[in-house]
Amino acid sequence: MLKKYLFILTLIPCLAIAQNEASIDKNINDILPKVIEWRRDFHQHPELSNREFRTSTIIAAYLRSLGLEVRTGIAKTGVVGILQGGKPGPVIALRADMDALPVTERVDLPFKSVVTDTFNGKTVGVMHACGHDSHVAMLMGTANVLSKMKKDVPGTVVFIFQPAEEGPPNDEEGGAPLMIKEGVLQNPKVQAVFGLHMESAVPVSTIDYKPGPFMASSDWFTIKVKGKGSHGSQPWLGVDPIAISAQIINGLQTIISRQEDLTKAPAVITVGTINSGVRSNIIPEECMLTGTIRTLDKGMQQDIYTRIRRTATMIAESAGATATVTITNKTLVTFNDSALVQQTLPALQLAAGADNVHMAHWVTGAEDFSFFGAEVPSFFFYLGGMPKTTTIANAPAHHTADFFIDESGFNLGIKAFCEIVFHNNLPKQ
Repeated sequence: MLKKYLFILTLIPCLAIAQNEASIDKNINDILPKVIEWRRDFHQHPELSNREFRTSTIIAAYLRSLGLEVRTGIAKTGVVGILQGGKPGPVIALRADMDALPVTERVDLPFKSVVTDTFNGKTVGVMHACGHDSHVAMLMGTANVLSKMKKDVPGTVVFIFQPAEEGPPNDEEGGAPLMIKEGVLQNPKVQAVFGLHMESAVPVSTIDYKPGPFMASSDWFTIKVKGKGSHGSQPWLGVDPIAISAQIINGLQTIISRQEDLTKAPAVITVGTINSGVRSNIIPEECMLTGTIRTLDKGMQQDIYTRIRRTATMIAESAGATATVTITNKTLVTFNDSALVQQTLPALQLAAGADNVHMAHWVTGAEDFSFFGAEVPSFFFYLGGMPKTTTIANAPAHHTADFFIDESGFNLGIKAFCEIVFHNNLPKQ
């Protein structure tokens, strides 16, 4: 009789877990059509950084309809929803970014974006070319599932819908730093932050992760080359800043290929713009270069700063010109807390299946999610969005006009977030 009683006692928790998993799956299936509908709507109506007015209005209204405490206007257009669970537990945050990019969409979809806006004084197409529309829709779906299971949710869940991940325009503040500055991690005090990113070159229904440094820091640089103008037919009367800039660009590439120890960590220097001159037969006085630096090691980052300044100024001086270098840090290294990763891994494996959760390599892309990780333990992972019929070599890159995401991966994104909430070892508050 005693053995039978003990067997029943051990069976009860197993049945409760099974029932909980069944509820998660059912609620995800119920909301999934709406998640896809939201995503397509956001995709068709994209908004640039710090201008996510329509997007944030829709999010806030929906979170209120779920009975969540909702805060708006954080970091200009940010939205925060707070769900108080029915069981003791920690305070964890789940984050999604909302902004689109100045890219003209080329993919022929029924919900293709034809929106235009002004960026840096130019009229540009606007497109969700990085999957942020998907992130928002999945987090709204997660809020739906967890609110339906509120009595079983351990602790408090803070849903962070963040603007301006791609960087605020001009000299505006924005993004994760401004949300943190305005108290998004306080009241309630968040113990850990989790985020995901759909990836066009990661197979659908899989998850990639890496403990420790995962994504690179991003620094933006400007190099102003000052020469001497002259007629295009008489270059010897001037100092050509365009020709000098070309030499500087070539010189910058040798910093990575010939001067840095890439066995320590990868690094990238990219010149993204070069602007000079107004007429084909006039050698201008000035030329301006802008670009980015991506590093995963603090020592390398500082060394590259030094080498960029030295390379640009000395090449310019050798030709009788001057070069001024300005470097601005945009994001930190996205660092996944190793202990938090190990605690969370079983939840991701439960969501996707152990064979579908893979350890990844470093990534030279950057994320301003990194600023959350500088404040509290954080874990950022990749969610597969590449169709099964596509190869990695043919997958369209992020931030391009052909960017495409397979919506069949959305259910895993929602399930991963839900399992993280229900299965974590963080201390109760």
